[in-house]
Amino acid sequence: MKTADKYHKWVDWSAKDGVYVGHCPDLITGIHGDNPVKLYEELCEVVDEVISDLAKAGRRLPKPRVRPMLECA
Repeated sequence: MKTADKYHKWVDWSAKDGVYVGHCPDLITGIHGDNPVKLYEELCEVVDEVISDLAKAGRRLPKPRVRPMLECA
């Protein structure tokens, strides 16, 4: 498993802003765009870059805390 896989990432629609928003709150505040599939790809790239930059700077990664909510039937 890649380090980035430990961090929850998702894209949702913001009616307020009229764009899709990509989230990874353990590492970044978010990014936005018009195409949800392309945005998720960009979100994964940004998360990889943040992890790489923190490692290069010798900083510890934050503990992954945000987890997806699981629906129970």
